Amino acid sequence: MSLPKRFLLGRPLRSGQLGQTLLPKKLALPVFCSDPLSSNAYATEEILLALSLGGLALIHLTPWIAAAVIILLAVVVLSYRQTCYGYPNGGGAYVVSRENLGVNASLVAASALLVDYVLTVAVSVAAGVANLASAMPALAPHSVQICIGLVALLAIINLRGIRESGTVFAIPTYGFVAAVGIMILLGAGRVLAGHTPEAESAHFGVQPSHGTTGLLAVALLMRAFSQGCTALTGVEAVSNGVPNFKPPKSANAAATLTIMGALTITIFTGITGLALASHVRIAADPRLLTGAPAGYEQKTVITQIAAAVSGSGSVLFYLVAGFTAAILVLAANTAYNGFPILASILGEDGFLPRQFSRRGDRLVFSNGIVILAVLASVLIWAFNASTTRLIQLYIIGVFVSFTLSQTGMVRHWTALLRQGPAPGGETGPRTVWRHRARLHRARLINAVGAVLTAAVLIVVLVTKFTHGAWIVVIAMPLVFMMMKAIHGHYEQVAAELAPSEDAVSLPSRVHAVVLVSKLHTPTLRAIAFARATHPSTLTAVTVRTSAGETEELEEQWDRYGVPVPLTVLDSPYRDITGPVLKYVGRIRRRSPRDVVCVFVPEYVVGHWWEQLLHNQSALRLTARLLFRPGVMVTSVPWQLGSAEALAQRPEHTELTGRRDHRS
Repeated sequence: MSLPKRFLLGRPLRSGQLGQTLLPKKLALPVFCSDPLSSNAYATEEILLALSLGGLALIHLTPWIAAAVIILLAVVVLSYRQTCYGYPNGGGAYVVSRENLGVNASLVAASALLVDYVLTVAVSVAAGVANLASAMPALAPHSVQICIGLVALLAIINLRGIRESGTVFAIPTYGFVAAVGIMILLGAGRVLAGHTPEAESAHFGVQPSHGTTGLLAVALLMRAFSQGCTALTGVEAVSNGVPNFKPPKSANAAATLTIMGALTITIFTGITGLALASHVRIAADPRLLTGAPAGYEQKTVITQIAAAVSGSGSVLFYLVAGFTAAILVLAANTAYNGFPILASILGEDGFLPRQFSRRGDRLVFSNGIVILAVLASVLIWAFNASTTRLIQLYIIGVFVSFTLSQTGMVRHWTALLRQGPAPGGETGPRTVWRHRARLHRARLINAVGAVLTAAVLIVVLVTKFTHGAWIVVIAMPLVFMMMKAIHGHYEQVAAELAPSEDAVSLPSRVHAVVLVSKLHTPTLRAIAFARATHPSTLTAVTVRTSAGETEELEEQWDRYGVPVPLTVLDSPYRDITGPVLKYVGRIRRRSPRDVVCVFVPEYVVGHWWEQLLHNQSALRLTARLLFRPGVMVTSVPWQLGSAEALAQRPEHTELTGRRDHRS
């Protein structure tokens, strides 16, 4: 397994090489911001889809909804800039909530983010494959398999290291920005020149399926706004990953956030403007498009704009379509960086298994990457890779974490304001005034962000709950309770393992028991090792499952003059485990302060299939003995030829040496 692993992931990196994996802004942008940048491919489309439920009557409100989304995005970006400076060790919403709002609030934020990261991978990959399938219909029946394959491929790339993944994803990310940027500039130039491009669906009507007056109209507007807010997904990933930036970490992370915000707002504005100018028509069901030819296959908004601006067979059209599909798939990379980092912090705090806090061979949090890929694959399989069904579960967790993070930051700045003078000991009036003015400004930004994101959270919950968001509403409390249970387990274990006087007191006596099945070299070695420990008593024990075999063993025992008494336990039902447990239990009952040490001879084999042929009885018995108080189990290994051959292989020797060095 070593060579395939090295081929896929590369050679291990030393802990001292961690600094070499830190990211400059040009690589951090594709690593942490591919999700919010890629959301431009469908944010405008989601707004138009929601408004089209009322026919064409509400389409003229698209600019106002887009403006509200842009304002919200700007506020959230400014808010998370404060988080980058306030919490340079990363952790985002979880750490901010933990230090300012308490443990329960932080776990709510963490559960929201963990669920949303899984959904980010599933939605992004499904959306990218859906775009590919629309261009190549032959792929459509295999969408689930393709999605799962891409999830696995992204996992492998990220397991190779964060810097390598940034290099791989830089071309699709910057290619998307460049191709869409050229499309927007070319389209805007045509509009200004009086040659407004016209979408292929411009002459279609949209049959309304909902009313457009009163509360129904308000509901549609709220739904359109909540779906447009998908443009905000992934913004928090930068604040989670501040430690992965090159120094000055906080400044570089904040600058990356600003660049991402500016690019997202520009692209979102340009796509929305061109969609309205070219009269793009789109509906949740193509049959609602009146005037469309029979069998008409609806294209995405961004594809229709590219075709209207440069022609459906142009180089720019294929560049936009290709880079859009690529960045939609690679948008999952934001989650592949955010999820493992958050899981590692939760692991350190004892709310997830400790294994999540350990870095792998390539200095990334490998366990988090693997479990994210598995969970996303299960979700894709369960929802049949349907973007329409998956996207309804989206962004609930985002706005839960947004709201808690911004509320926590308000309390953070308030606490700093109460401390008085500026840090560093400078107490001059002008210095103090500037320091307090900066804190007041930061608190105001986060307060506005908290209010807006809380309001949007309510809107999203109301509009998406019956469309599938209820699944997330159930999943988040389940994850919350799981993390509380894990933490409770770790606390209980720590309490039980705390040093005590009884733990260091010597046992009255040690009774050694050597398990014997046959008289051979491994058995004699186990007996010799047991004798070398000088126990108070030493007995060899065998279980009579076959009268002939037991008689032969007793005859050999006498013939070779083994200097240890052999005790034979009867087993009328041919069970080995039960009689041994009863025998050990009798020794313990006679003197509870004594210790029983059971020596188990074991074969060490070199191939996995050989393990199935040996040691099964020993494994079952050992597993049962481990649960008996006052009983110690000592494995006495005997290496067979295949194990010795494996030990001589260069890669095995190298790995063993590295493992010994680490220990």
